[in-house]
Amino acid sequence: MEKLEQCPVCNSIRNKPFLACVDHTVSRETFQIVECESCGFKFTNPRPEEKDLGKYYKSEDYVSHSNTKKGFINSTYQSVRKYTLLKKLQLISKYFKTGNILDIGCGTGEFLNTCKSAKWNTIGIEPDSDARQMAIKNYGLDVRDEGELKNLSDASFDIISMWHVLEHVPKLNERVEELKRLIKPNGIIIIAVPNCNSLDAKIYKEQWAAYDVPRHLYHFTPKDVDSLFQKHDLKVFKVLPMVFDSFYVSMLSEKIKTGKTNILRSTWNGLLSNLSAIKSGKTYSSQIYLISKK
Repeated sequence: MEKLEQCPVCNSIRNKPFLACVDHTVSRETFQIVECESCGFKFTNPRPEEKDLGKYYKSEDYVSHSNTKKGFINSTYQSVRKYTLLKKLQLISKYFKTGNILDIGCGTGEFLNTCKSAKWNTIGIEPDSDARQMAIKNYGLDVRDEGELKNLSDASFDIISMWHVLEHVPKLNERVEELKRLIKPNGIIIIAVPNCNSLDAKIYKEQWAAYDVPRHLYHFTPKDVDSLFQKHDLKVFKVLPMVFDSFYVSMLSEKIKTGKTNILRSTWNGLLSNLSAIKSGKTYSSQIYLISKK
Protein backbone atom coordinates (compact mmCIF):
# COMPACT_ATOMS: atom_id res chain seq x y z
CA MET A 1 0.00 0.00 0.00
CA GLU A 2 1.08 3.58 -0.60
CA LYS A 3 -0.07 6.69 1.22
CA LEU A 4 -0.41 10.07 -0.47
CA GLU A 5 1.11 12.79 1.67
CA GLN A 6 -0.44 15.66 -0.32
CA CYS A 7 -3.83 16.41 -1.80
CA PRO A 8 -3.56 15.86 -5.59
CA VAL A 9 -5.61 19.01 -6.27
CA CYS A 10 -4.31 21.67 -3.84
CA ASN A 11 -1.16 19.99 -2.40
CA SER A 12 -2.33 20.40 1.20
CA ILE A 13 -0.82 17.88 3.63
CA ARG A 14 -3.89 17.91 5.91
CA ASN A 15 -6.75 15.47 5.42
CA LYS A 16 -9.32 13.71 7.56
CA PRO A 17 -11.24 10.40 7.29
CA PHE A 18 -14.39 10.64 5.18
CA LEU A 19 -15.70 7.10 4.56
CA ALA A 20 -14.50 3.52 4.86
CA CYS A 21 -15.72 1.50 1.86
CA VAL A 22 -15.51 -2.19 1.01
CA ASP A 23 -14.33 -3.47 -2.36
CA HIS A 24 -17.42 -5.50 -3.24
CA THR A 25 -16.19 -6.44 -6.74
CA VAL A 26 -12.93 -8.30 -6.19
CA SER A 27 -11.09 -8.36 -2.88
CA ARG A 28 -13.63 -7.64 -0.10
CA GLU A 29 -10.93 -5.46 1.47
CA THR A 30 -11.85 -2.19 3.19
CA PHE A 31 -10.32 1.08 1.97
CA GLN A 32 -10.36 4.53 3.52
CA ILE A 33 -11.47 7.61 1.62
CA VAL A 34 -10.09 10.84 3.05
CA GLU A 35 -11.14 14.45 2.56
CA CYS A 36 -8.67 17.29 2.11
CA GLU A 37 -9.13 19.78 4.93
CA SER A 38 -8.15 22.65 2.63
CA CYS A 39 -10.10 22.14 -0.62
CA GLY A 40 -12.45 19.27 0.24
CA PHE A 41 -11.19 16.88 -2.46
CA LYS A 42 -11.78 13.22 -1.59
CA PHE A 43 -9.38 10.43 -2.51
CA THR A 44 -8.67 6.83 -1.57
CA ASN A 45 -5.78 6.86 0.90
CA PRO A 46 -3.84 4.67 1.49
CA ARG A 47 -4.23 2.76 -1.76
CA PRO A 48 -2.56 -0.22 -3.50
CA GLU A 49 0.78 0.50 -5.11
CA GLU A 50 0.52 1.12 -8.84
CA LYS A 51 2.11 -2.24 -9.70
CA ASP A 52 -0.63 -4.03 -7.73
CA LEU A 53 -3.70 -2.20 -9.05
CA GLY A 54 -4.25 -4.56 -11.98
CA LYS A 55 -5.38 -7.46 -9.81
CA TYR A 56 -8.31 -5.39 -8.53
CA TYR A 57 -9.79 -5.33 -12.06
CA LYS A 58 -9.82 -9.10 -12.57
CA SER A 59 -13.55 -9.81 -12.34
CA GLU A 60 -16.27 -10.50 -14.91
CA ASP A 61 -18.45 -8.22 -12.77
CA TYR A 62 -16.23 -5.30 -13.76
CA VAL A 63 -18.38 -4.56 -16.81
CA SER A 64 -16.30 -1.68 -18.17
CA HIS A 65 -13.79 -4.30 -19.33
CA SER A 66 -16.34 -6.99 -20.08
CA ASN A 67 -18.92 -7.66 -22.76
CA THR A 68 -20.89 -10.14 -20.69
CA LYS A 69 -24.68 -9.88 -20.73
CA LYS A 70 -25.08 -12.29 -17.82
CA GLY A 71 -27.51 -10.92 -15.23
CA PHE A 72 -29.96 -8.04 -15.34
CA ILE A 73 -27.44 -5.29 -14.48
CA ASN A 74 -24.94 -6.40 -17.13
CA SER A 75 -27.57 -6.81 -19.83
CA THR A 76 -29.03 -3.40 -18.99
CA TYR A 77 -25.56 -1.85 -19.15
CA GLN A 78 -24.91 -3.37 -22.59
CA SER A 79 -28.31 -2.22 -23.95
CA VAL A 80 -27.91 1.36 -22.74
CA ARG A 81 -24.34 1.47 -24.04
CA LYS A 82 -25.52 1.15 -27.66
CA TYR A 83 -27.53 4.36 -27.24
CA THR A 84 -24.85 6.25 -25.32
CA LEU A 85 -22.18 5.41 -27.93
CA LEU A 86 -24.22 7.25 -30.55
CA LYS A 87 -24.76 10.18 -28.18
CA LYS A 88 -21.01 10.41 -27.58
CA LEU A 89 -20.38 10.47 -31.33
CA GLN A 90 -23.01 13.19 -31.73
CA LEU A 91 -21.28 15.19 -29.00
CA ILE A 92 -17.86 15.24 -30.66
CA SER A 93 -19.48 15.83 -34.08
CA LYS A 94 -20.83 19.16 -32.80
CA TYR A 95 -17.25 20.42 -32.68
CA PHE A 96 -15.45 18.42 -35.39
CA LYS A 97 -17.00 16.47 -38.26
CA THR A 98 -13.93 14.24 -38.34
CA GLY A 99 -10.31 14.35 -37.23
CA ASN A 100 -7.89 12.64 -34.89
CA ILE A 101 -9.25 11.16 -31.67
CA LEU A 102 -7.42 9.54 -28.77
CA ASP A 103 -9.52 7.51 -26.33
CA ILE A 104 -7.60 6.79 -23.14
CA GLY A 105 -8.89 3.80 -21.24
CA CYS A 106 -10.76 2.58 -24.31
CA GLY A 107 -11.55 -0.82 -22.81
CA THR A 108 -12.78 -3.27 -25.44
CA GLY A 109 -13.02 -0.51 -28.05
CA GLU A 110 -16.73 0.06 -28.64
CA PHE A 111 -16.55 3.87 -28.59
CA LEU A 112 -13.44 3.99 -30.79
CA ASN A 113 -15.07 1.62 -33.26
CA THR A 114 -18.11 3.91 -33.42
CA CYS A 115 -15.77 6.80 -34.22
CA LYS A 116 -13.83 4.73 -36.76
CA SER A 117 -17.10 3.92 -38.55
CA ALA A 118 -17.73 7.67 -38.77
CA LYS A 119 -14.35 8.18 -40.52
CA TRP A 120 -12.38 9.42 -37.52
CA ASN A 121 -8.67 8.59 -37.26
CA THR A 122 -8.55 6.63 -34.02
CA ILE A 123 -5.94 5.61 -31.47
CA GLY A 124 -6.78 3.93 -28.18
CA ILE A 125 -4.85 3.49 -24.96
CA GLU A 126 -5.77 0.57 -22.71
CA PRO A 127 -3.61 -0.76 -19.86
CA ASP A 128 -5.53 -4.03 -19.46
CA SER A 129 -4.04 -6.54 -21.91
CA ASP A 130 -7.19 -8.67 -22.17
CA ALA A 131 -9.40 -5.68 -23.03
CA ARG A 132 -6.76 -4.34 -25.41
CA GLN A 133 -6.56 -7.61 -27.33
CA MET A 134 -10.36 -7.78 -27.58
CA ALA A 135 -10.43 -4.28 -29.12
CA ILE A 136 -7.75 -5.23 -31.65
CA LYS A 137 -9.27 -8.61 -32.50
CA ASN A 138 -12.92 -7.55 -32.67
CA TYR A 139 -12.58 -4.19 -34.43
CA GLY A 140 -9.10 -3.99 -35.94
CA LEU A 141 -8.33 -0.89 -33.86
CA ASP A 142 -4.96 0.69 -33.12
CA VAL A 143 -4.92 0.21 -29.35
CA ARG A 144 -1.72 0.60 -27.40
CA ASP A 145 -0.46 0.02 -23.89
CA GLU A 146 -0.47 2.95 -21.47
CA GLY A 147 3.30 3.27 -21.71
CA GLU A 148 2.90 4.35 -25.35
CA LEU A 149 1.28 7.68 -24.36
CA LYS A 150 4.69 9.32 -24.02
CA ASN A 151 5.56 8.36 -27.60
CA LEU A 152 2.60 10.20 -29.16
CA SER A 153 3.38 13.51 -30.84
CA ASP A 154 2.60 16.89 -29.27
CA ALA A 155 -0.60 18.67 -30.30
CA SER A 156 -1.77 15.81 -32.50
CA PHE A 157 -5.40 15.24 -31.44
CA ASP A 158 -8.62 17.17 -32.05
CA ILE A 159 -10.40 15.17 -29.34
CA ILE A 160 -9.02 13.31 -26.34
CA SER A 161 -11.61 11.37 -24.36
CA MET A 162 -11.50 9.65 -20.99
CA TRP A 163 -14.86 8.08 -20.24
CA HIS A 164 -14.88 7.15 -16.56
CA VAL A 165 -11.10 6.80 -16.57
CA LEU A 166 -9.57 9.82 -14.81
CA GLU A 167 -10.66 8.49 -11.40
CA HIS A 168 -8.48 5.40 -12.04
CA VAL A 169 -5.19 7.13 -12.93
CA PRO A 170 -2.46 6.84 -10.26
CA LYS A 171 -0.43 9.87 -11.40
CA LEU A 172 -3.27 12.38 -11.70
CA ASN A 173 -1.40 15.64 -12.32
CA GLU A 174 1.06 14.00 -14.68
CA ARG A 175 -1.85 12.68 -16.72
CA VAL A 176 -3.48 16.12 -16.99
CA GLU A 177 -0.16 17.55 -18.21
CA GLU A 178 0.00 14.76 -20.80
CA LEU A 179 -3.50 15.64 -22.01
CA LYS A 180 -2.42 19.25 -22.33
CA ARG A 181 0.64 18.22 -24.35
CA LEU A 182 -1.28 15.99 -26.75
CA ILE A 183 -4.33 18.14 -27.51
CA LYS A 184 -4.28 20.57 -30.45
CA PRO A 185 -4.56 24.29 -29.63
CA ASN A 186 -8.25 24.30 -30.59
CA GLY A 187 -8.92 20.72 -29.48
CA ILE A 188 -11.26 19.47 -26.78
CA ILE A 189 -10.57 17.17 -23.85
CA ILE A 190 -13.62 15.19 -22.74
CA ILE A 191 -13.66 13.88 -19.19
CA ALA A 192 -16.51 11.85 -17.68
CA VAL A 193 -16.37 11.04 -13.97
CA PRO A 194 -18.81 10.15 -11.18
CA ASN A 195 -19.97 12.99 -8.95
CA CYS A 196 -19.75 12.21 -5.23
CA ASN A 197 -21.89 15.27 -4.52
CA SER A 198 -24.91 13.71 -6.28
CA LEU A 199 -28.07 12.75 -4.41
CA ASP A 200 -27.57 9.03 -5.05
CA ALA A 201 -24.12 9.30 -3.43
CA LYS A 202 -25.72 10.89 -0.40
CA ILE A 203 -28.47 8.26 -0.26
CA TYR A 204 -26.13 5.25 -0.37
CA LYS A 205 -23.11 6.74 1.48
CA GLU A 206 -20.35 4.13 1.90
CA GLN A 207 -22.42 1.68 -0.17
CA TRP A 208 -22.53 4.00 -3.20
CA ALA A 209 -21.22 1.81 -6.01
CA ALA A 210 -19.37 4.67 -7.74
CA TYR A 211 -16.88 4.94 -4.88
CA ASP A 212 -15.67 1.58 -6.27
CA VAL A 213 -12.54 1.39 -4.13
CA PRO A 214 -9.71 0.80 -4.79
CA ARG A 215 -10.19 1.07 -8.56
CA HIS A 216 -11.46 4.62 -8.09
CA LEU A 217 -8.55 6.49 -6.57
CA TYR A 218 -10.29 9.90 -6.65
CA HIS A 219 -13.86 10.99 -5.97
CA PHE A 220 -14.68 14.18 -7.85
CA THR A 221 -17.21 16.97 -7.53
CA PRO A 222 -17.65 19.62 -10.26
CA LYS A 223 -15.60 22.03 -8.12
CA ASP A 224 -12.75 19.52 -7.97
CA VAL A 225 -12.67 19.07 -11.75
CA ASP A 226 -12.62 22.84 -12.25
CA SER A 227 -9.80 23.27 -9.73
CA LEU A 228 -7.69 20.43 -11.09
CA PHE A 229 -7.75 21.64 -14.69
CA GLN A 230 -7.33 25.31 -13.77
CA LYS A 231 -4.19 24.27 -11.93
CA HIS A 232 -2.82 23.18 -15.32
CA ASP A 233 -4.04 26.26 -17.24
CA LEU A 234 -6.97 24.42 -18.79
CA LYS A 235 -10.61 25.43 -18.48
CA VAL A 236 -13.91 23.59 -18.22
CA PHE A 237 -16.21 25.34 -20.68
CA LYS A 238 -19.22 23.03 -20.63
CA VAL A 239 -20.71 20.42 -18.28
CA LEU A 240 -23.20 17.81 -19.47
CA PRO A 241 -25.21 15.18 -17.57
CA MET A 242 -25.01 11.40 -17.91
CA VAL A 243 -28.63 10.76 -16.97
CA PHE A 244 -28.53 6.96 -17.15
CA ASP A 245 -25.74 6.67 -14.60
CA SER A 246 -27.93 7.46 -11.59
CA PHE A 247 -30.13 4.44 -12.39
CA TYR A 248 -27.24 2.11 -13.13
CA VAL A 249 -25.26 3.16 -10.06
CA SER A 250 -28.37 2.91 -7.87
CA MET A 251 -28.92 -0.67 -9.11
CA LEU A 252 -25.36 -1.59 -8.21
CA SER A 253 -25.66 0.21 -4.87
CA GLU A 254 -28.89 -1.60 -3.99
CA LYS A 255 -27.16 -4.90 -4.69
CA ILE A 256 -24.31 -3.90 -2.38
CA LYS A 257 -26.75 -2.75 0.31
CA THR A 258 -29.33 -5.53 0.23
CA GLY A 259 -27.89 -8.30 -1.94
CA LYS A 260 -30.66 -7.71 -4.50
CA THR A 261 -30.94 -5.38 -7.50
CA ASN A 262 -34.35 -4.07 -6.29
CA ILE A 263 -35.43 -2.51 -9.58
CA LEU A 264 -38.22 -0.37 -8.17
CA ARG A 265 -36.17 1.21 -5.40
CA SER A 266 -33.09 1.77 -7.52
CA THR A 267 -35.18 3.29 -10.32
CA TRP A 268 -36.87 5.59 -7.80
CA ASN A 269 -33.56 6.68 -6.26
CA GLY A 270 -32.07 7.22 -9.72
CA LEU A 271 -35.06 9.36 -10.67
CA LEU A 272 -34.80 11.37 -7.44
CA SER A 273 -31.11 11.96 -8.11
CA ASN A 274 -31.79 13.26 -11.61
CA LEU A 275 -34.64 15.48 -10.43
CA SER A 276 -32.37 16.91 -7.74
CA ALA A 277 -29.70 17.53 -10.37
CA ILE A 278 -32.16 19.31 -12.67
CA LYS A 279 -33.08 21.58 -9.79
CA SER A 280 -29.50 22.35 -8.74
CA GLY A 281 -27.92 22.26 -12.20
CA LYS A 282 -24.64 20.44 -11.45
CA THR A 283 -25.18 17.38 -9.29
CA TYR A 284 -25.88 14.50 -11.67
CA SER A 285 -24.57 11.09 -10.66
CA SER A 286 -21.95 11.33 -13.42
CA GLN A 287 -21.08 14.30 -15.60
CA ILE A 288 -19.17 15.05 -18.79
CA TYR A 289 -16.70 17.95 -18.72
CA LEU A 290 -15.57 19.61 -21.94
CA ILE A 291 -12.16 21.18 -21.46
CA SER A 292 -9.99 23.42 -23.63
CA LYS A 293 -6.75 25.33 -23.43
CA LYS A 294 -7.12 28.84 -22.03
